[in-house]
Amino acid sequence: MNYLAIDIGGTYIKYGLIDHSGNIINFNRLPTPQNLDDFLITVFELIESVKSEIKGIGISLPGKIDTENGIVYFGGALRFLHELPLKSKIEKKFGIRCELANDGKAAALAELWLGNLKDVTNGAAIILGTGVGGGLIINGELYQGSHFQAGELSFIISNRILNNHKDMTGFSHSAVQFIKSASHILSLEDETDGKKVFEAIYSGENFELMKLFEQYCERIANLIINLQAVLDISTVVIGGGISQQNILIENIKKQYQILRYRLGIFETMLAKIEILPCEFRSEANLLGALYQFLLNIDKQ
Repeated sequence: MNYLAIDIGGTYIKYGLIDHSGNIINFNRLPTPQNLDDFLITVFELIESVKSEIKGIGISLPGKIDTENGIVYFGGALRFLHELPLKSKIEKKFGIRCELANDGKAAALAELWLGNLKDVTNGAAIILGTGVGGGLIINGELYQGSHFQAGELSFIISNRILNNHKDMTGFSHSAVQFIKSASHILSLEDETDGKKVFEAIYSGENFELMKLFEQYCERIANLIINLQAVLDISTVVIGGGISQQNILIENIKKQYQILRYRLGIFETMLAKIEILPCEFRSEANLLGALYQFLLNIDKQ
C-alpha cells in the first residue's frame, strides 16, 4: 500500500500517492477553498477517494505547525486554519494515521531525505516565494525549535530600523516582490510575469534591471552568511519557483563570494559552503510531508 501526501497552498491543493521509497505514483491539484467548511469537505473527499489504497497521510501546510499534536496555527494566507486540529479530525473520521508539517520545513525534509541535503550534517533550505520560508538541518535532523518555528526566515529583521513589514526579510527577500519590482522596470502589464523578467535578465541589456537583480542576489547571499555565522552550516539549498532559474543560483554564489572577499575575516574564519538549488520543485512539499509522517512513526 502507498501513502497519500497533500500540500496545502494558498492557491492550490496538490496531492498524490507516494510509496515508501519516495516514488510518486500520481500527482494532481485543485483550487484551495477559502473557508474552513469547504476546506474540510475537499480534504475529506480526497482521502475518501483513496482510503482503501493508503496506510497513512502526510500533509504540508502554511503557518506554525505543532507536529506532535497535529494542530495548525495562523495558517499563513489561509487564516481560517488557525487552531485547527486537523490530525485528530482526519484520524477520527477515517481511522488512518495522519501527520502534519510546515510547508517550508517540508521542503527541507524532502531535500534531507532524497535531495541535495541528503547526508548533510548541518545545512539549511531557503525557500523564496511570497515570503521566505526555510528549514534548518542540525546534526542530521530537522530542527523544529522551542515553539515549532525554527527556520521562519521571513521574520529576520533586514533593516536596522524596524518601521513596518518592509523592513523584514519576508518582504525584502521575497521572490514575488523582486518580480514585481522588475516588472515595473520593464513596464510589463503583468507584474507577476517572471518568465519575461528572466528573459530580460538573461539578455543582460537593461542596466537598471541587472542592478536590481544583483542587489536581490546579494541580499540572499547576506542571509546565507548570517545563517552560516550562527549555525556553522556546510550546505544551503535554494527553493521556490524562482530557483529553477540557473542564473539566480549562479549569481547568489557570485555575490556570496564577493561578500567573502569584501571582508577578509569572512574568508579567513568562515569556511566556504556549498550553495545548490533544491532538487525537488513542485513535489518537494509532498515528499517532505510523507517524510515527516515516516519520522513520527519511527519515533514511536
